Amino acid sequence: MRILVVDDHEEVLELVGRALMRDQHHVSTASSAEQALSMLSEHDVELMIVDLGLPGVSGLELCRTLRARGSEAAILILTAESAVASRVRCLDAGADDYLTKPFAVAELRARVRALSRRTRSVPLARIPSQGVELDFARRRALANGKQVPVTGREWEILSMLHGEGGRVVPRSALLERIWRDAGDSAAASLEVLVGRIRKKLGEGIVRTVRGEGYAFGEE
Repeated sequence: MRILVVDDHEEVLELVGRALMRDQHHVSTASSAEQALSMLSEHDVELMIVDLGLPGVSGLELCRTLRARGSEAAILILTAESAVASRVRCLDAGADDYLTKPFAVAELRARVRALSRRTRSVPLARIPSQGVELDFARRRALANGKQVPVTGREWEILSMLHGEGGRVVPRSALLERIWRDAGDSAAASLEVLVGRIRKKLGEGIVRTVRGEGYAFGEE
């Protein structure tokens, strides 16, 4: 997997880079958002690990810029802030996951593995009334004929719901499979991401079944 680590602390870049290269990833590093954007214009990246507290342009603004440009790379935010509100802001800005500092290298590697898992190949999903077409194999989403950027974690949610053929998937099942965590912060993340999916692809793409969970498409 091609990974770009963005952090202004040399020791963090060295620690993270060394750990991920041991897992056979191709790792590049940048010490600022500006340098990262410059590198992205020349290199294709599948995952970015971004420090929230970057000097100059913050990690949050970098995240927003990437999504505004249509980047579909997975984004893992590193942050010293543990409050749920801070994590929600990161997800709203387009991040797929977050990890609080100080962190254990083993957990970082596990989260990278989770983000790197590709959605299994399934047929195209179409919702004609919504004008939506989803190609899970190529991770390509169209809404009314226009391509829409969908992040890695959003694809995971859509894939799991679509795989159930319209049946209700309990929130707990989504949290355990995708987040490996059923806590309040993970539940808040799920709600944020479902909201983002609906905003991008239409309200009918994910159906909420009150008190139970979510289902793919219209009833």
